[in-house]
Amino acid sequence: MPFKAEYIWVDGTQPTAKLRSKTKIVEDGAELPIWGFDGSSTNQAPGDKSDCVLKPVFVCPDPIRGGKNVLVMCEVLLIDGTPHPSNTRAACAEVADKFADQEPIFGIEQEYTFFKDGRPLGFPIGGGFPAPQGGYYCGVGSDEVFGRAIVEAHMDLCLEAGLHLSGINAEVMPGQWEFQIGPVAAPQVADELWIARWLLYRVAEDYNVSATLDPKPVKGDWNGAGAHTNFSTKAMRANYKAIVKAAESMGAEGKVAEHIAGYGADIEHRLTGMHETAPWSKYSYGVSDRGASVRIPWQVERDGKGYIEDRRPNANCDPYVVTRLIVNTVCSALAE
Repeated sequence: MPFKAEYIWVDGTQPTAKLRSKTKIVEDGAELPIWGFDGSSTNQAPGDKSDCVLKPVFVCPDPIRGGKNVLVMCEVLLIDGTPHPSNTRAACAEVADKFADQEPIFGIEQEYTFFKDGRPLGFPIGGGFPAPQGGYYCGVGSDEVFGRAIVEAHMDLCLEAGLHLSGINAEVMPGQWEFQIGPVAAPQVADELWIARWLLYRVAEDYNVSATLDPKPVKGDWNGAGAHTNFSTKAMRANYKAIVKAAESMGAEGKVAEHIAGYGADIEHRLTGMHETAPWSKYSYGVSDRGASVRIPWQVERDGKGYIEDRRPNANCDPYVVTRLIVNTVCSALAE
């Protein structure tokens, strides 16, 4: 009996890439083959040289179709077998391999916002705004929480797929939620985050609702949406000096601009210095400080070991880029 393999990849749309997918029927017992697609329809090739290649890199059970069916995260290659210019995973895997001896791991907090009929879920029909933010974060009740059925369904799908989902919560704006993937090493943590994003979009279809990673879905006095990225190495999990050095390394000359440039489009709209953010142009770190670029959790200072949280990445970031930048910056500093 053949099975269905949903091949998923990241396209070439700028400034923020989109997910694409299509289904291949594979004979029972056969290996997942390299496949192809029309890159001229995904901003990845011109029409006269449109063929692009899909290389399976991460496979998990398909919790929607069930049975032997699978979801397949793919890298995009050129026809000569080299990474496509839009393929950010290849560079991430190279850096992760280079510093594998430091055992870096990540936990990524993916915020997102549900929209229906052009407005965030829970915003008044016909225009206007709901009550100011305050009661929505981790709230309960139909007057404060919107979209829970989709969130619960998505959580179950992620767990059935075997993803390292570690939690969910309602966020500070109506219709805004978060899920967390990790702790997992790169590039797998990014593979799993892209799969979890795909499952979110797919299950929201069934409710006629869209999920957006817009970093500032509503202008004005509303929180943006981020992808706070928690990170540690073997040394950081053993001593506090490594924690401080890691935090300081991301503020080194040239590193602030390098990271901000790779942390998602329109980041300046979210990192304003308000709404639990640091200004995008300045770098800071501090213990238990959600207004800093990088937060050291209070228990990390108390225990003298643990992890740091980079609060700058946008919800719409490419996790392959974010994890590559952090591993390269921090592990290079810790290797000195």
